[in-house]
Amino acid sequence: MKASLPFKYITAVKRGKHYVIFDYRDDEGNRKRKWVGTGLPEKCKKKDLTAKIDELVSEFYKEYMENNIERAEAYTKAKEAESARAAETAKDGYTFLGFFQMWLEAIKPTVAENTYEGYIHTSHRIITYFDKVYPGIKLTDLTALELQHFYNDMYSSGLSANTIKHYHANIHKALKYAVKMNLISVNESEKTERPKMEKYEAMFYNEQELGMLFNAFRGDRMEIVVLIAAYYGLRRSEIIGLRWDAIDFEKGTITIREKAYVVREDDGSRVTKFHNQLKTRASHRTLPLIPFIGELLKDKKAQDEYLAKLLKHDYCHDYDDYICTDHFGKLITPVYVTDHFANMIRKHRLKKIRFHDLRHSCASLLLANGVPMKEIQEWLGHSTFQVTADFYSHLEYNSKVNSANAIANALGTGSVSNKAKADTSPGQTDSKK
Repeated sequence: MKASLPFKYITAVKRGKHYVIFDYRDDEGNRKRKWVGTGLPEKCKKKDLTAKIDELVSEFYKEYMENNIERAEAYTKAKEAESARAAETAKDGYTFLGFFQMWLEAIKPTVAENTYEGYIHTSHRIITYFDKVYPGIKLTDLTALELQHFYNDMYSSGLSANTIKHYHANIHKALKYAVKMNLISVNESEKTERPKMEKYEAMFYNEQELGMLFNAFRGDRMEIVVLIAAYYGLRRSEIIGLRWDAIDFEKGTITIREKAYVVREDDGSRVTKFHNQLKTRASHRTLPLIPFIGELLKDKKAQDEYLAKLLKHDYCHDYDDYICTDHFGKLITPVYVTDHFANMIRKHRLKKIRFHDLRHSCASLLLANGVPMKEIQEWLGHSTFQVTADFYSHLEYNSKVNSANAIANALGTGSVSNKAKADTSPGQTDSKK
């Protein structure tokens, strides 16, 4: 049936002939049906049938409109009014939180699972705040003032400007969707002011501090995780995603091609999943297998096989393909890596850094030992050279020595000692790179 006309119609076959059946209402609103024959047999050319149906529909439409012009106009106006009322009802019916949660469901099929988990994590505080401070506020009543209060209150509570930026991004996207759906006419979040962003000062370890860290983790279930992070500067997700088939002992290579990520199930539990889509295309890389790490991996593989035979049914085989498992074959999860690393730092009274800062430590040591920035970009898997330069150029001490020697020689005051040590104070880098 065609719903765009003031009547409906279908086609049917009766006694070997094609008919068009019109469904309409008369002047008194009573439902009527009219059968009109096409004159064509059941077995006819589709092209001929389509042309005849169009002809009959056109004739019926002309007749219907001539006899029912006033009612047709009333019908059109009634439909427009009904649509307008429905739109207004939808606008008035949504609370801000109700719409925000609907938006979260709407975007779920459009983003990666781990990306959606990030949306949910960031949105939790937004939902909690508005449910407490502005309960029941309508989507159409929400203004920049309420949003500004939210940002200011979050900043006053001690949250960083970077965290508030993520809250704003979610709210802005949700309201942008509301504008697209004609539920509101203006995105109020665009009128707000956010706290000034401060560049993150990443901490990192020098050679001596890394040595102390390695001693603290010797024999720990996470020893191999910490060593790979320090030697290769891999992201946490890349380390946990390493499979045994990523290690080629004969060729002496290690290939980073999979990542682990955590999602929260409906019951609130956290589940670790894997995906072969890394952060950037450059993140998929093959690196030389450092002999020391290679020997550790061979020992780990032999130990896993021994423990599997020893423990028998008590040994978990679900993660046999993965490198980062404990003595019972269970996966070392990303959440455990972060939490256990922080606990070990406190326990051994080491300088406080995050697990991700081992990536920065790796980069700083490479720079301090004269490795060109381009090679560091490839080692870390940054998307572009500029990304690496922006984050680590302040640590490139060798180039500063060259500059110091150039000006000293030009003024005749002698060269700078090449034994001078680079400033090991925290550098300004992005915590996620």
